[in-house]
Amino acid sequence: MKEVLTISESVVEGLPLVHRGKVRDVYSVGEQHLLLVATDRLSAFDCVLPTPIKYKGAVLTSLSDFWFRRLEHLTKHHLLTTDFDKMPEAVRRSENLRGRSMLVRRTTVFPVECVVRGYLEGSGWKDYQATGAICGHDLPEGLEQASKLPTPIFTPSTKASAGHDKNITELDFIKIVGEENGAKLRSLTLKIYNEAYQYALTHGIIIADTKFEFGLDKNGDILLIDEVLTPDSSRFWSAETYSPGKAQLSFDKQFVREYLETLDWNKQPPAPELPPEIAEATTQRYLQAYELLTGKRL
Repeated sequence: MKEVLTISESVVEGLPLVHRGKVRDVYSVGEQHLLLVATDRLSAFDCVLPTPIKYKGAVLTSLSDFWFRRLEHLTKHHLLTTDFDKMPEAVRRSENLRGRSMLVRRTTVFPVECVVRGYLEGSGWKDYQATGAICGHDLPEGLEQASKLPTPIFTPSTKASAGHDKNITELDFIKIVGEENGAKLRSLTLKIYNEAYQYALTHGIIIADTKFEFGLDKNGDILLIDEVLTPDSSRFWSAETYSPGKAQLSFDKQFVREYLETLDWNKQPPAPELPPEIAEATTQRYLQAYELLTGKRL
């Protein structure tokens, strides 16, 4: 594996910074394109941790590239290239951006997260315990933590620029994006998830849930954007060890959340440093997810 410089914050001289998110730094590249730089920052409980995760940005970029290409028969997407040598000159001057950069089309982003759940975990599990339902979907009684749902369900949420996203009903979702767009986004979300789920299962991973983001291009077409089916945006479980009724062995950042839950920390900034062994174990989980899904080493 080629050594990749670990970075917590990128700098691209000559390109205006549009937004610095929890993980990605977004730069303007002319009127039609953006540069998305996946740093090695990791957020948990909506706090960016001070400890970067080695190879994380490279995994997110390479895995998103894999999925965009694999799923493009289902949906248009915003990705132009992840090939560093085909990037604009301003990008190529910064070698530390190699392997972690996506040149993409600009879109008008829908202000929602298109979440799909195939299993009962996370905030969905909490909602089910409290109400027997998730985002307006009534579920059978007696389900356990990590139970497989009868069919995958669409459970959208708000897209918060800061703080927590909030689960909403499909009716609320339609009020935000409109009826026609809402129907298209729901259909696309379930279609993409179902195909990716079947593929991942044959490669040893259960995609328990995931979230997608979409935008409209200048022609009014819906494009799949941001990152796709990564350990940051999804719950990846081991298909080999899956057993409902408990937390699952995962290849995502749930491992870090579980560690943080053992600390005397109020989940408010500043977040605590991660011990080297926890950071390294997180790196290995991300790399394993990439290798299992793509059949390649990073």
